[in-house]
Parts: sequence; structure tokens; C-alpha cells
Amino acid sequence: IKKTHKVFDLQEVGTQGVCKTLYSISEDARNENILLTKTRDLNNCQERLIKDMGLAYTQKCERCQEETKNLRGTTTFSYTLKPVANAIMILKVDVNELIQFLPFSEDNGATQMRTKQSFQFLEIQKEPITPINAVYRHRGSLKYEFANELLQAPIKLVKISNAKAQTAEVMNKLATINVENLHENAPMKFLELVQLLRLARYEDLEMYWNQYKKLSPHRHWFLDTIPAAGTPAAFRFIKEKFMAEEINTAEAVQALVAAVHMVTADPEVIKLFESLLANDKVEKNPLLREVVFLGYGTMVYKYCNKTAPCPAELVKPIQERLTNAVAKNEEDKIVLYVKVLGNAGHPSSFKSLIKIMPIHGTPAASLPMRVHVEAIMALRNIAKKEPRLVQDLALQLYMDKALHPKLRMLAC
Repeated sequence: IKKTHKVFDLQEVGTQGVCKTLYSISEDARNENILLTKTRDLNNCQERLIKDMGLAYTQKCERCQEETKNLRGTTTFSYTLKPVANAIMILKVDVNELIQFLPFSEDNGATQMRTKQSFQFLEIQKEPITPINAVYRHRGSLKYEFANELLQAPIKLVKISNAKAQTAEVMNKLATINVENLHENAPMKFLELVQLLRLARYEDLEMYWNQYKKLSPHRHWFLDTIPAAGTPAAFRFIKEKFMAEEINTAEAVQALVAAVHMVTADPEVIKLFESLLANDKVEKNPLLREVVFLGYGTMVYKYCNKTAPCPAELVKPIQERLTNAVAKNEEDKIVLYVKVLGNAGHPSSFKSLIKIMPIHGTPAASLPMRVHVEAIMALRNIAKKEPRLVQDLALQLYMDKALHPKLRMLAC
């Protein structure tokens, strides 16, 4: 540090990555202190540590991020230092971090999260601190490392000390304050319950269910919250309760629809979903069957969105079902399986879909228009991953003037 300089501008490593950091030094002559201010610009980072979650259905626009950033933030550290004999004493530290998240480009619509922390010097202990005689392990850099930690909703951070007791308290609160009308505190209590259930193992969910299944208001809130927890244990609970007929069809449909979009897609959850495809109870109920099959395709899409390469075995059971349905000319099943492959959007499904396209001179040309419409629509998610592959087929269909105008419009 040069005494002639009061401001220093550099790129510095921190928990958020390598970000632009500004140091400003000034003197408080009256108190003989040094005031040091460090400001980290989280919008200007070479290696920004960030993890996008819950965005499987969205497409990132790099050009849009150049115009306006969705995530903005800054951190300010204020130090009060006092020179002492052969050292510098830290008298006080104030930290203030502000992070803004703006989902869409709009004015005054950002979600803000502010973090504050303060330290103040109290006294010096006369007893000397004895160094620890131990072998220190290398812990890596200061950069934050994402692991399998508990997913925290930044809107409602919950301090969890006794999860089971807190869950019972929140459940009773939700059941009692919302008897006649929805209470103004209900949304925050609901988010708190979601956070608590994310900690629960399958055995814990069973215990809660046995407590609340015969209490109407508690049962309602519990079944609404379970899918929002988004854990494999939560989805397993929904599946097992449906199989045991402890929840009715309406409750199962509602829970499964919510679970499709809220449960984190991983091999365990996909395996549980796949086990429902051939279930007799699902086969006998058209509504449940559609929810389960389409949900399976969506789960595969969410999983493949974050996993590369994505195994083709995940869509193989649906491809085989589609082949059998085409051979038996079962129109309703063909449409359903095509929609599932469309939801999954796996490139390996391209060959299965091309076999039922309205291409002139092929057996598939005689299939009903409804099938052709769904087959063309199913190419959309595949096109996001393999645009060139789909583009050639779409152009071929569009240029075929013998095709119905509706099919040509869908192809373009």
C-alpha cells in the first residue's frame, strides 16, 4: 500500500468469485484512526459463482443479459483501524450486502435481499493464546462450493433448531388461522413449512401423515406442501400413499401435477415415476394416466436440462410403447406417447417421431391428422438441442405443397 494513494482498484478473490473490488483509505485525525472501505461489485466478476435453479423451462438470453442483468449486487465492508505499536488494531467492522433479483425487465419490480453484520472490539485478554499443534489440511480457495446442501428459499429464511417441533407448530398455525378466510400470514407460514419438510426423511413424513391424515384442515395443508418440498422423499411419499389408497384420486392428481414441476429431477425420482407407468391403478384412470405419462416426459426433460450427456434409456420405454401403439393403430395411445416424447425432448426420439410424420409415400402418411399435428409439435424441444437435425425435416414438410396447410404452418 502506497501512502500517496488513497484508492485502489483490483480484481479480488472472494466467496462469490473473482470480482472487481475498490479499496478506499482515509484518516480520522481527531481520533487517530484509519477508515478503510472495501466495496465489491458483484455485477463485474470474471468468475462469478452462481447457480440457476428451477429454470428448466426457460431459455437463457445472453444478449438480454448484456442490456440488463437479472441478478445484481454489491457488498460493502467498513473497517475502523487504530495504529498501535508495531501493529494495526481492528476496532470495528460493518458489512452490508445487497442483492437484487429481477426476473423480467421491469421498473421497481426487483426482489431484494439485504445482509448485515457488525463486529466491535471489546477488550484484549492478557493470557497469551497458545498455538494449536496440529496438521492443517488444505481447504482450497475462498470461493463458495455448491454441494447437496438444503435448498433455502431466499424470500423466507428459516432458522431451524428442532424441525419436528417447528413443523407441528406451523401446521397447527396454518390449520387454525385459515378456518374462515385466508390469513395474511398464511403465505409466509406456508413457505416456512415447505422449508421444514425439505429436511424431513421419508420416515418423518410418515410420522407427520399419521398425525394429520384424519384432521381435515391439517391434511389439506400437508398434501399441498409435500410437492412444494421438492425432495425425492416427498415424491416417494405421494407415490406410496396413492398405491396404498390412503389418498383419493383427486388428491393424487393434484399432488402429482404439482410434483412434476416442483420436485427436483434426479435418477431416483425418475425411477419412481417410471414405476407408475405400468401400474394398474394408473392404467384404469384416464386422467391419472395422462398426468403420470406426461409428467414422466417432463421429468426427463428437467433432468436432461442439467445432465450432459443424457442417457437415451430414459425415453426407451416410451419409444417401445409408441411402436406397439402404431402397429395396433391405437390413435389415443399414439398421441399420448408422442406428447410424452415431446415433453422429454430427447434427440434419440427423432427417429421414432419421423416414422409417423406425414411424409409423402410413407405408411405414416395415412395416419390421422391429429397424430401428425402432435408429431410435428413434439419436435420443438428436440430442436432446442439439435436445431440442424429438426430444421431439415421441418423444411421438407413446409415445402411439401401436398400437405394440409395446417401441417405446413406448424412445420414452419
